[in-house]
Amino acid sequence: MINVFGSSNSKEVQAMHIHAINLPRFVIVGDNVLPKIDELLSRLLVREDVLLVRGDGFTKSPASLVKDYVSEMGLPVHEVCVSAPTVDVVSAVECAIKETRSCMVISVGGGKIIDVAKIASHRQGIPFISIPTSAAHDGIASPIASIKDGKTSTSVMAQPPVALLADIQLISGSPRRFIISGCGDIIAKFTAVRDWRLAHRLRGEYYGEYAASLALMSAQLLKRNVDLIARGLEVGVRTIIEALISCGYAMCIAGSSRPCSGSEHLFSHALEKVSKNGSLHGEKCGVGTIMMMYMHGGDWQAIRTVLSKIGAPTTAKQLGVSDEELLEALTIAHTMRPDRYTILGESGISRKAAEDLARITGVID
Repeated sequence: MINVFGSSNSKEVQAMHIHAINLPRFVIVGDNVLPKIDELLSRLLVREDVLLVRGDGFTKSPASLVKDYVSEMGLPVHEVCVSAPTVDVVSAVECAIKETRSCMVISVGGGKIIDVAKIASHRQGIPFISIPTSAAHDGIASPIASIKDGKTSTSVMAQPPVALLADIQLISGSPRRFIISGCGDIIAKFTAVRDWRLAHRLRGEYYGEYAASLALMSAQLLKRNVDLIARGLEVGVRTIIEALISCGYAMCIAGSSRPCSGSEHLFSHALEKVSKNGSLHGEKCGVGTIMMMYMHGGDWQAIRTVLSKIGAPTTAKQLGVSDEELLEALTIAHTMRPDRYTILGESGISRKAAEDLARITGVID
């Protein structure tokens, strides 16, 4: 753990911002890297039982491979299959950790599976290894997790993975829509950082220049490589994975999701609340970024162009939601996290302002 002290002007007495920075110790990115799980476990000095948390469907096969590799080391491997990031599922995984007396959790799956492992392992005081099978959002390396309690999702601070294995070939084989969603989550950093700066200036909130720069660099990297990503090349997928990992590090350094989550994420959460159409988190964030960049007075057209090139939704219709649902989400977005100040302000925006915003940016006709 590293204690980080916020800087203060020598001429002014200011309260110091203090938080701990906990970063992943080992990150391996490349083709066919799953066999390296034995190397990671050896370097982490794992000698006792391991709990493998996996999803079903696409993740079942790579999880089976990981289980075989760990078993070949002579380590007892227990397995649990989870389907959703709910309070009950997290509790069930916690019980599995206690019953098996596991000293390490290995998560193989998408963001939801990783979030469950992240929270459960954190609550039980043991580390976890992240092995993503898709690139749908930036939770693969971050300390933040999303959990559903009833009909709503809540972001909670947990812990980052102690190690991460990102197999480019495996992730490239996931549904294209997941990769597009990851791009939407990355592009969102353009407005998230603007919101963070705004909260710093108007509310005196802590702002970390390094964490903000790291998040912005990820978004800029995606923007520069949009043509490679649009062509579906593995080098483009690697760019996305590395950008998502970088976003995770930004959150670790900031001690919160601030550099990566702003008004565009509030819009995404609000739309999830009012519409159950099944659009992915990153897809909603991408559309939200277009509109929130307009509110910030930035180049929202450039955001829209990048998303269009990679085939991401840029309109309500492409998201599969009605104009009414989108406008309602815009007007209630500020209520999703009252503690998080953004361009939406404390009272939000009116229905008329929401409609004008969505029409000007072409999100609705």
